Amino acid sequence: MGALVAAMLVVLAVAVASGSSKEQLSTRECENLGFTGLALCSDCNSLAEYVKDQELVSDCMKCCTEDSDDSTTKITYSGAILEVCMRKLVFYPEIVGFIEEEKDRFSSVKVQYIFNSPPKLILLDDAGEHKETIRIDNWKREHILQFLQGKVKPASAI
Repeated sequence: MGALVAAMLVVLAVAVASGSSKEQLSTRECENLGFTGLALCSDCNSLAEYVKDQELVSDCMKCCTEDSDDSTTKITYSGAILEVCMRKLVFYPEIVGFIEEEKDRFSSVKVQYIFNSPPKLILLDDAGEHKETIRIDNWKREHILQFLQGKVKPASAI
């Protein structure tokens, strides 16, 4: 009976410990899940609005940091690169639909075909430098649209 009580105490201690602090994953684990550069928890909250996959949102929350200032939720980028492997496009009909029918609405978004690359958005700063990379393997076309409308500045007319 003593062993059973000890086991129950261990389970209870683990439950209390996990509930008292937010679980964090390592940078490598986050990159493997596709959350490279997705640093702010407000971005995970935005993701939850567009993607109704609780496991994906939960993983995002394990890889984010709390927002330190309200202005960070309004971060926008000057452009983006949608990177994907042309041979793998057959497995991503939503991304194909976006490229063929919606991409032209975003003059600051370019498509780049890289061998063996999973589908991802590379967000660019004003200098054209890579600032964030977000995997979009399971995103629907409307999620890509909404995300780009909220995060990528319209290209300025010259």
